[in-house]
Amino acid sequence: MASNFDKFQKRRLISSYFSVVLSVFLVLFLLGLLGLFVINSKRLSDNFKEDIVMTVFFKNEANDTVFKQFEAEIKADKFAKDFKFVSKEEAAKEHEKTLGEHFTEFLGANPLYNSYDIHLKADYVTNPGFSRVESEIRKNPLVSDVVYDKQLITLVNDNVKKISMWVLIISGIFTFIAILLINSSLRLSIHSNRFIIKTMQMVGATKTFIRRPFVKRSIILGVIGSVLAILVLIGVLFYISSNYPDLDIFKEPTLTALVLLGVLVLGVLITWISTHFATQRFLNLRTDDLY
Repeated sequence: MASNFDKFQKRRLISSYFSVVLSVFLVLFLLGLLGLFVINSKRLSDNFKEDIVMTVFFKNEANDTVFKQFEAEIKADKFAKDFKFVSKEEAAKEHEKTLGEHFTEFLGANPLYNSYDIHLKADYVTNPGFSRVESEIRKNPLVSDVVYDKQLITLVNDNVKKISMWVLIISGIFTFIAILLINSSLRLSIHSNRFIIKTMQMVGATKTFIRRPFVKRSIILGVIGSVLAILVLIGVLFYISSNYPDLDIFKEPTLTALVLLGVLVLGVLITWISTHFATQRFLNLRTDDLY
């Protein structure tokens, strides 16, 4: 009978440990994911901004010398992330693929212009920034037109600001919830040992002596949960890096390492503080209140 009871107690203890590790792992994984998103949010928004294209069309009179000079000016001004020359023949082929018809045969000529697709650097991706670049480009007398989506630029910048604000709010709320969840799991774990705590206190053990093994055990569980969270986060980073290389997720290795270290430190701190106050609560309870 005693053996069955011991097995039951052991299973309950293992279940209690598992729930603490699982709650620490899940909460810290999500917090770490949020932290990685925050440190990479500017690069993500910059990549999105730099996908917006400004197309510069040249008149038919423009020749290779004009194009080479224009490219030299773009490189000198340093407002462009990259640029690509699109000949009117290439443009015609793209239009034919889209339309499914050979419109050049129907018209008897190619009405399109030679052009450049320019991706501006993120700092210039505002309506005033695009306007300044457009004004500079239009000074070239052989430029026929400059085309870009003004509404898209406004939309992107407004959404980036809103998303940044909500990320900060969610980070604060989520951190608070994380502390509450881990604290609750640890308190439940210690609650099952409340009679042992009170018995040790009644035979003369000091509060520090009673608290020490519980704090030590909780820190170990916190470290296990934190390490699991870090390993999964590293796996997520490698997955993103291999499937989305343009994001350059490892561009800031120091900040990434700090986030992962922060996950470990946070796991230790939360479990230590929560266990300290949870054991203190049961140490201060009267014997009758334990029931």
